[in-house]
Amino acid sequence: MKKKTQKKPLLSPATKLGMIILLIPVSITVYVLAFFAWKELQTLSIFEKLEQQKAFAEIQQNFDIEIPEEYIKVYVAAEERYGVPWTLLAAHHRIETRFSTMKSLVSPAGAEGHMQFMPCTFVGWDHPTCSGLGKGEISASELKSPATIRKYGGYGVDANDDGIADPYDIEDAVYSAANYLSKYGAASGDLKRAVFNYNHSDKYVEDVLYFYNLYNDYNTELKKAVLADK
Repeated sequence: MKKKTQKKPLLSPATKLGMIILLIPVSITVYVLAFFAWKELQTLSIFEKLEQQKAFAEIQQNFDIEIPEEYIKVYVAAEERYGVPWTLLAAHHRIETRFSTMKSLVSPAGAEGHMQFMPCTFVGWDHPTCSGLGKGEISASELKSPATIRKYGGYGVDANDDGIADPYDIEDAVYSAANYLSKYGAASGDLKRAVFNYNHSDKYVEDVLYFYNLYNDYNTELKKAVLADK
């Protein structure tokens, strides 16, 4: 029987060791390049957006009801037009309809929409049917008509330029609230007077300003997180 011939290794141990030694600096270089590439990727907007979303979620844990992200954009836009702090608009929205989560957006007294306007305040107290608490006998078409609002001196606003000033449209409602509050001093810093005129109740003023101060503590962070993709 023939003896099996032992095959010689393709690479000698010395050659293998030499190759390993040569590969070490290459591996280190690849690792360093990958590390710096990852750090560079982290500066891209997608990572910034993810970090801001995480911060936004953490801030929301401080509130009894989360502020809907899409509403913050509306509050900020209204602030830019009327000078009323967006956090004050958020506080009103929280108190009036719990960020529009109430079962009905019509109060027992007749206030309507996201920000709870009495029809006479929205359309204008010069309307011939307005008296008392301000419910009036105002038709749906009159309530939403910018021309009627101009005629009777109301606070309703067509925020999105669709030809309708609708207290049940979130943009129109928030802009209308900002319009009202600005006329009573909120844009110049007299928040207490403005809030009191919105609802003649000391308890109401206390509640709104409580949430205003709470939201204002996170004003910059919330705006940055929500408006990052603009």
